Amino acid sequence: MVRITVSGLPGSGTSTLVQGICEVKGWSALNGGDVFREEAANRGLSVADFSQLCKSNPTVDRELDHRLVEAMEDPKGPEIVESRLAGWWAYRNDIDCLRIWVEVDLNERLDRVAMREGDDVRRREESLLREEADRQRYTELYDIDILSMEPYDLVIDGTKPSATDVLQVVLAAMGGSS
Repeated sequence: MVRITVSGLPGSGTSTLVQGICEVKGWSALNGGDVFREEAANRGLSVADFSQLCKSNPTVDRELDHRLVEAMEDPKGPEIVESRLAGWWAYRNDIDCLRIWVEVDLNERLDRVAMREGDDVRRREESLLREEADRQRYTELYDIDILSMEPYDLVIDGTKPSATDVLQVVLAAMGGSS
């Protein structure tokens, strides 16, 4: 069963944080983005085409989110679930776990995404448009404001601290580093 959810917007360092926790604790993790990409591949669609399908057919989006909740509730499931809505799902389903949000300044996030995916002004604009579209979709589908920190036990500003420093804050919140 899930012990921690980690959420944040693209470029906030959630994947790096999850990797660090898994290394220290020897835990497993499920990444919502990986579930999304796997389902796109299973349907023979590109990620962009699958994203369009989700927008036009909310049932598909809901099925993916249901799979995440099932994984979170499964006693044999991963200890960590990483997705933008994982904290909300744990909160709304009364799943007892530490819910973490990693907040990073917009410009820093855009710089990180640019380093990861290639620095391109068009990509930065697309990233911002995608974030806004996702925010609207979460509001319409689930009545969730992704920017509300209501469900989170721990909100970390990861703009300036190193990945190691962010990991240490989380480990301390968990009650130790091993």
